[in-house]
Amino acid sequence: MKIHEYQAKQIFARYGVPIPPGEVATAPAEARAIAERIGRPVVVKAQVHVGGRGKAGGIRLAANPTEAEARAREILGMEIKGLTVEKVLVEAAAEIAAEYYLGITLDRAARRNVVMVSAAGGVDIEEVAAATPEKIARAWIYPELGLTDFQIRELCFRAGFDRAVHGEAARFLRALATVYDELDCSLAEINPLVVTRQGSLLAADAKIDIDDNALFRHPELADWREESHEDPLEAEAARRGLAYVRLGGDIGIIGNGAGLVMATLDEVKDAGGSPANFLDIGGGARAAARGDSRGRERPFAFG
Repeated sequence: MKIHEYQAKQIFARYGVPIPPGEVATAPAEARAIAERIGRPVVVKAQVHVGGRGKAGGIRLAANPTEAEARAREILGMEIKGLTVEKVLVEAAAEIAAEYYLGITLDRAARRNVVMVSAAGGVDIEEVAAATPEKIARAWIYPELGLTDFQIRELCFRAGFDRAVHGEAARFLRALATVYDELDCSLAEINPLVVTRQGSLLAADAKIDIDDNALFRHPELADWREESHEDPLEAEAARRGLAYVRLGGDIGIIGNGAGLVMATLDEVKDAGGSPANFLDIGGGARAAARGDSRGRERPFAFG
């Protein structure tokens, strides 16, 4: 489950991570009122569950409340990668001296969580990995040890962080690891982690994805799910307890178990086809679930 930036920042703030002051608006007049309360230049940021908001024009600076209202009017209602912007985050603009990246996700090949740190923050980490992979420092977390102080120090050095911010950056990394672990995340990012001109660190953007299978442990977070920001077919499949992912091809794939579906996807691609979807019906279909019009058994039954 994806959550919005402002929600991710609320979570990080509870774990002691400094964030810019800000509030959410659903109308231009609300954005103006928020900017007035903040009392200094602000950033108006579209809240949608996709990346690339800045490149799409969904993040804009405003020097005063009048500009904040105008920027909100421009952003609200726009579409970013097929999603309509229904709310914006209006928060204080930071005086930026440097931008770093901090992130934790699951490395399926290593079967462990991986911490990624880079001094090239402020852009998609995929772009950094593709163009300059040497700028990303990585460390793998052993479940029995967690993220150790030694790993944190090594990450900061290897990533090329300014020595003056190592201590505070370590505090952010510990908080990131705690959030990731306690909330059953599949991804937790701070990008950019801003170094202000005054030398302090600030989470200028945040992203958290939560494992759907663990939502029963976090009912307060499950309430944040917004189906309007999800693929409608994927949302319907989730309601029916099915694992469905739209892939965009023209060959429908259905299987009785995730391993079978993945193997079928590979076979279709190897044969030159283009899968339209991943659909795992959970491994529970029975051979005798329903007969056809002639009384013969069908392998699967739906409806």
